[in-house]
Amino acid sequence: MFITIFPQKGMLREEDYQTMAGLFRAGADNQAIKNAANQIRLKLNPHPAGQQEYNTPLFEGKHLNGVQHKYRQTILLFPQQGQNCHAFCTFCFRWPQFTGIEELKIASCGNHRLSAYIKSHPEITDVLITGGDPLIMKTKVLAGYIEPFLSPELSNITTIRIGTRALSYWPYRFLTDNDSEDLLNLFKRIRKAGKHLAFMAQFNHPNELATEEVKQAIARIQEAGAIIRTQSPLLNHINADANIWAEMWQKQVSLNCIPYYMFIARNTGAQHYFAVPLVEALEIFRTAYKSVSGLCRTVRGPSMSCLPGKIQITGIHEIYGQKVIGLQMLQGRNPDWVRRPFFAEYDENATWYTELKPAFGEEQFFFSEELDQILEPGEFETGFE
Repeated sequence: MFITIFPQKGMLREEDYQTMAGLFRAGADNQAIKNAANQIRLKLNPHPAGQQEYNTPLFEGKHLNGVQHKYRQTILLFPQQGQNCHAFCTFCFRWPQFTGIEELKIASCGNHRLSAYIKSHPEITDVLITGGDPLIMKTKVLAGYIEPFLSPELSNITTIRIGTRALSYWPYRFLTDNDSEDLLNLFKRIRKAGKHLAFMAQFNHPNELATEEVKQAIARIQEAGAIIRTQSPLLNHINADANIWAEMWQKQVSLNCIPYYMFIARNTGAQHYFAVPLVEALEIFRTAYKSVSGLCRTVRGPSMSCLPGKIQITGIHEIYGQKVIGLQMLQGRNPDWVRRPFFAEYDENATWYTELKPAFGEEQFFFSEELDQILEPGEFETGFE
């Protein structure tokens, strides 16, 4: 839990640590320190998986700022007032939202153009409200973003998702905050409008589920009609242990939550510190998965949210005498890529799909050529037709 919140020396590469330490030792002024920190940040892949270059849709000739549309059915909304958090996780892949570098931030200040965009894209069924953390906003501000999705004009929207860490860091948001009742009533209005409300909770360790407050908050959210789905990245130094995952899934199910995803730590920020090799990640997942009942096995993983889509590691195989890693997509920029098995050469050190080589002498993975075409400069609009 300490490592989750408080930065450690190892989270900086040695040369970057020495750069910053040297400035402090020399008594450098705040601007010099800030400039050096920003230079390091720009080296840390601040927007992985093309989220700024390739996920921001065009609408009526202009980019729809504060919105991402990577997969056909789902659109992500980043409310401007929600670009902060109850706490800052050291591994967070959204860290550029909090650095003060405005050109790295993804934020939307209104719904008008988004509503028109959704209306023109009837294939969109899900809206994920994310951040930062949207539940740092007062309920009346959050409602201003959500209520347009409840109108008959946007009847194609059937699911509203809210991504948050509030249950871990501030369960009182649902218990004693001065607008906690308003928030739960907003959840009830979403359900009354006939929408599915998916509460996307992130728990990284069973200890986060230990307090009476979090259990009470979970119960209140569920009483308001939301379905709580849980997810976490697999993190070296924090939860890279099958027993931790098995215990966490069992506790979640006992609280009527649905285990949803085990993610691979994204290739951004301090990935070198948190990353677990893909082969090891699969073994952790399998060991935890086989030790729990079927109700815990709703979880999917280990999964990488990367440029082409969500790539799941499915197994280690020996085919034609060659040891290979089995893979498939759970989501793809082209939905035709989903659930098509493909194989990479066995590599016990790889921590991300770009480090893998296609098996059986293939030059590229089956989706690579089409992905290049989708992302070709001047051609990209929403990532699909």
